[in-house]
Amino acid sequence: MAIASTFLGGAKGRLLAPSIPFRFFATAVLFQGLAWLALLWAAPSVPRFAGGLGWPLASLHLFTLGVLMMTAIGASLQLLPVATRQAVPAAKWPYDLVWSLYTAGVVGLTSGMASAAPTVLLGGAIALASALLIFLFLLVRNLRGAKGMRLVVVHGWAACWSLLVLLGTGLSLAGGYSGLALFERQSAIGLHVTFAGYGFMGMLVMGLSYILVPMFALSDNPAPRWASLSVALAIVALALALLVSFGMLPTHFFRLYLGIGAVAFAIHVALMVQSLRTGMRQGLGKSFVLVRLGWTGLGASFLAALALEFQVLTVSGPTLFGVLLVGGLLTMLLGVLSRIVPFLASMHAGAGRRRPPTPSSLTAQRPLDIHFYSHVAALLTLLVAVLLDSVWLVRASAVVGVLGAAAFGVFFVNAWQRMTQIAPGIDVPTAPKPQA
Repeated sequence: MAIASTFLGGAKGRLLAPSIPFRFFATAVLFQGLAWLALLWAAPSVPRFAGGLGWPLASLHLFTLGVLMMTAIGASLQLLPVATRQAVPAAKWPYDLVWSLYTAGVVGLTSGMASAAPTVLLGGAIALASALLIFLFLLVRNLRGAKGMRLVVVHGWAACWSLLVLLGTGLSLAGGYSGLALFERQSAIGLHVTFAGYGFMGMLVMGLSYILVPMFALSDNPAPRWASLSVALAIVALALALLVSFGMLPTHFFRLYLGIGAVAFAIHVALMVQSLRTGMRQGLGKSFVLVRLGWTGLGASFLAALALEFQVLTVSGPTLFGVLLVGGLLTMLLGVLSRIVPFLASMHAGAGRRRPPTPSSLTAQRPLDIHFYSHVAALLTLLVAVLLDSVWLVRASAVVGVLGAAAFGVFFVNAWQRMTQIAPGIDVPTAPKPQA
């Protein structure tokens, strides 16, 4: 239980104001519902989607930017200072600025994609890039002063470098619709997908998993030798992808990147499964069923990518890969978020109390159960819809997805309300206002 004790030791003294992480989480919950609604509208174009402006691209980025990255930003801003034993700054304005710019950027970018308005799209991309650069500064400042948890710090640095590649390629792709591209389009798309899904999100999620999984399972640290091998292989794989995209290595090395990346991820998952099996706390419920399903989806995405490289998949192959990659990350993150929200709420509600409330007492289980079954059904239906090229199944998937997102929203609001009732005076996060 070394990680759990290291993480929890003095954690309450390194907590941000609750409105900071919860504002990011609340916005991610809202964007999850909007993403499924956008998918419903985009259904006729989804099964064979191969790029280009329109509602499918808008829905994809509502999931990736609105839910995945929004959640990752909020979680890392809170969890990394605790893990690396850093004092949190007293000023709230940098965090407020990141949230405001980022939320406006997501709305602007996805609106520009949906309406095929390049100027709106570029404006949203610039707002997003500005927010992410401020977030990157906060992340780097934290990592530079880290005390302990070397493995988490290495993943954090890899995520930072991946974010720079993600920003450069994203701005190039957004600017390309206005004649302002920085890189060749196909190379930019490949790098953007790689460093968004496997680079930034993958490395950040893997790093935080070395904190959260042992902590929730009450297990010992994963074997350092194998964990170090996993992150080393992951960094090598990302470097290969970068070199291939810039023409410094032959294109067949891209297959090597996928193979090495798959091995790195497999080692990581094996370490996490071992932590769950050997932990003192067994039966972590449906939240960790989602985590396991997310790992399965991510592992399958490597196989789908290799099948695309060997030209095995049909015309729907790129969409299938996207559903596995984004769906895997989304499923895993929602499983973890359903644990993080009550955990943070109990820490804030218990401030100054001899017996703080337990996370379970702040959890509304029925909405979580509805979300679990709805989310799993929605993703499985979407996978079948892509394989069968069925518009109606895409629509059915989106409707069930909206139901699941609404249930998760009820769970989140309930946790916040219970926390504020126990600890009055907690500042309430404001919901984002829709923008044109």
